[in-house]
Amino acid sequence: MAQKSASRVAMDDIDPQLLRFLRDKVNSFVKWDLVRFFHDNPHAADTAENIARYTGRDVRTITDELAGLVEAGVLERNEFSNQTIYALASDADMRRLINDFVLACDDRQFRVKAIYHVIRGMR
Repeated sequence: MAQKSASRVAMDDIDPQLLRFLRDKVNSFVKWDLVRFFHDNPHAADTAENIARYTGRDVRTITDELAGLVEAGVLERNEFSNQTIYALASDADMRRLINDFVLACDDRQFRVKAIYHVIRGMR
C-alpha cells in the first residue's frame, strides 16, 4: 500500500469547513491571534493601535492582517470620528465558524495540523 504524503496526513480528521476557514481566512499566525482575541472579546470594537497593544503585537504587523480579516468577512471595519474601528463580524454563521475553530484549537492534534497548514501556506 502506498504511504500517505505528509500533506494528506495533515488534512486527515480536519473538518473540511474548518480547513477552508484556516486556508482562506486564518492563513497566518497573526490572523490566528486576532481571531482568538475577537473570539475571547466578542464585544470588542477598537482601533488597530489598541488591538495591537491588547494582543502584544506591533501595530504595523497587524494592520494588513486586520484588513485581510475584514476582506474575508471575519471582522467588520467602521469609521468613527476619523478613526478606523474593528469588530467581530455580526454574521451568525461566521461567528459560529470562528467559535468552532477556536474550540477545535483546544485539541493538540488539531493545532499541530493547523500550524502545518499555516506554515505551508506561507511558502
